[in-house]
Amino acid sequence: MPEYTHKKNRTSSIATTKDFIKRVLGEVPLTAEIYWLIRHRSGTITSRFSLNFLDQNLAEICSQVEECRKTSIPGKKVFLFSSLHNWLNHAAILGLGLAADGHDVTLGYLPYSDWFTPINRFDLRRQNLYAQRVLKKATPCIKPVSFLTTSAGYKSLPKDLEERIAQVSRYDAQYTDQVEQVDEKSAIFQLRQKRNLSAGRSVYSWLMSNRPDVVIVPNGTIFEFGVVYEIAKYLKIPCVTYEFDNQQQRIWLAQNDRVMRQDTDALWQAFNNKTLTNEESEKIHTLFESRKKASVWKNFSRLWQSIPVEGVQQAREKLGLDNRPVVLLATNVLGDSLTLGRQIFSQSMQEWIERTVQYFAGRSDVQLVIRIHPGEVLTHGVSMVDVVANVLPKLPEHIHLIKPEEKVNTYDLIAAADVGLVYTTTVGLEMAMSGVPVIVSGNTHYRGRGFTIDPVSWLKYFKELGTILTYPKEFRLREEQVKIAWAYAYCFFFNFPRPFPWHLHHLKADYSQYPIKKVFGKIGKKEYGATFNYLVGEPLDWEVIRKKE
Repeated sequence: MPEYTHKKNRTSSIATTKDFIKRVLGEVPLTAEIYWLIRHRSGTITSRFSLNFLDQNLAEICSQVEECRKTSIPGKKVFLFSSLHNWLNHAAILGLGLAADGHDVTLGYLPYSDWFTPINRFDLRRQNLYAQRVLKKATPCIKPVSFLTTSAGYKSLPKDLEERIAQVSRYDAQYTDQVEQVDEKSAIFQLRQKRNLSAGRSVYSWLMSNRPDVVIVPNGTIFEFGVVYEIAKYLKIPCVTYEFDNQQQRIWLAQNDRVMRQDTDALWQAFNNKTLTNEESEKIHTLFESRKKASVWKNFSRLWQSIPVEGVQQAREKLGLDNRPVVLLATNVLGDSLTLGRQIFSQSMQEWIERTVQYFAGRSDVQLVIRIHPGEVLTHGVSMVDVVANVLPKLPEHIHLIKPEEKVNTYDLIAAADVGLVYTTTVGLEMAMSGVPVIVSGNTHYRGRGFTIDPVSWLKYFKELGTILTYPKEFRLREEQVKIAWAYAYCFFFNFPRPFPWHLHHLKADYSQYPIKKVFGKIGKKEYGATFNYLVGEPLDWEVIRKKE
């Protein structure tokens, strides 16, 4: 044991010494470059930062781009930004696709492998040299720009912009630690703020000098992606944000907005009098059934439940529910990107849960079932189980807590519920589709669509809740409201995501099936052309889309 401990300590000491040397060398000009020339003659790098897909395919991809450009019409001056190697692989393909369509594309990037691990400047410069070597192959078609080596030009940013960047850093800390209250002295906030400000100064300087027609950036809320969005917004440059959900060959888009806000106002305005055709009705019902049965369907790749429905009676017996009214409270994962900045009358989702549980502690005339999000089994942040336990260390008999790992299907609980309570989870929409009256407390996309109850203050929240619990059966949704909920669900799942060939998480397989020449050929343009136009800022007109679809 002493010998093992000695070896372990020696290994740790060597690692610490190497890191110290790298930190020192990282501040000395040309050290990383000389090291690269000596030790990386093959052009590869031993690092989590990998652009292997691009490295292996860029020559062939660029030849296809050049062929497509022979018949394309000159387009816009586009600035596309990415950070993190998985996003950079994808953004390069997207940028090359836009170049094939005739646009003048600059791909700005930062060579990070993740957003939460400190990295010494020596290794970061090595990763940058590797990225530059790989992306140089794309220079006949797009212009790569590393913001690690681009001069900032501005030592400070406008005060308003700095505050916006600080808010991005707060979101980063919330997302990373899966918390709602951020300690700005914490290591993660300090790391994110340092990186975000550095990126902000460089990107701000570049955009001031090279003003594009449109900025395209993933997500738009967190990490350097959020920083670039805020800069484009501050400079009044049109900006398109995009993200991917669990549907393959689909992309979420937002123009001059953060895509994760999931603003469906214009969509619903165009479709809100929609009556589902038999084919559409069958399509959304089939999707809903697949969610209930814990199975995947068509191009949806996610399992929403760990077990299929067992039946409402079995669920009631398993939980020991009696004839008193049942209230189903479905939680989100704390710190999830769909909860960031979604407060309406509560300071946070946690506060909403705490005050709601306190309310029901004195309501033994009803039964509260708290369904903790199953996704918590994959998280490391504060669990809603602990939040409830802090309020009620010992649950009374009328309050039931279902932990994330428990084998209970949420749709059995929906069938048993008389009232639903949600923050932003899609379970609220699905409860409405089942006729259950739902009180929505967070700013979610389906709030205010005609089939939910949407209080704007604590007073109205508890008043609405008390009224419904007095006569819950009288508040079951009317048939017309249920129809609206189904129509909205169809629009959200099948109209809101637009056709797109390359999913972030299936890039290699997708590109092999949909190469540039196919996507920008006659058939491919018919399928995906409109989406690429939306990406460069052509107005996403839902009225036009409705007429076509």
